[in-house]
Amino acid sequence: MKTRVLLLSTLLVAGCSLLYADDQLQPLHGTCSIAPSTEGDRVQFKLERGDCGEGKHHCNMNDSDMPLSNFSGFTLADLKNDAAHVDAVIAAEAGKLTCSGTVHDLTLSGDFTFVPDAAFVAHMGKMGFTGFDSEKLEAYTLFHVETSWIQALQSAGVSGITTDNIIALRIFKVDPPYVKSMADLGYANLPAEKLIAFRIHGVNPDDVKQYRAMGYQPNADELIQMRIFKVTPDFIKRMQARGLNDLTIQKLVQIRIFKLAD
Repeated sequence: MKTRVLLLSTLLVAGCSLLYADDQLQPLHGTCSIAPSTEGDRVQFKLERGDCGEGKHHCNMNDSDMPLSNFSGFTLADLKNDAAHVDAVIAAEAGKLTCSGTVHDLTLSGDFTFVPDAAFVAHMGKMGFTGFDSEKLEAYTLFHVETSWIQALQSAGVSGITTDNIIALRIFKVDPPYVKSMADLGYANLPAEKLIAFRIHGVNPDDVKQYRAMGYQPNADELIQMRIFKVTPDFIKRMQARGLNDLTIQKLVQIRIFKLAD
């Protein structure tokens, strides 16, 4: 009897969990528009949900320059067919977003529907990533976050990848080749947040090689600091040309902070 009660309780909990998960993955709806960009291989893509009027809350908006290749069922030629109905689709592992509307004055305007993919959530769960909702999956879809890319980052030694910082990794192009290029220079197994900071501040392998050639061995934090305060290889060379050949990284940073080189 106790076994049957325990089994029934387990099934009820599992059922509630599935219902909760389904409740978190409801389709999203709103308005959308697609217009030409200044770059021929991209378009201006805008999504809007909720009341975005002045002083209003609960507004979600995406307004970005997006590669034309992200869409299926849509080409730039469609924007020249005034009054034509067009369905522009972005299909990714995390879900499918469809912008359906009518073309007017070189702009497709209409409504969008985003349908999250529960299979993607299940796959990510097996990889140790949880806490998804439809809004997050919509962002994953827009930035084409794929499980293979995440696995490649993990295989490259990136630690500290979370459901929340995956988008930042994608936006700032922390990809396996970049991770490997930094690892080859001695910066291996860095956490995701550190690599994001590298990309934000422009830390690159070429500069590191030049620092090394000038006798400097900056650690990860010093690399970020040097980029923030513009302690570039050219700046160091200018200091050396003035006879300041034994300056430490901290001294170089201080010169920049207090504008002593001016």
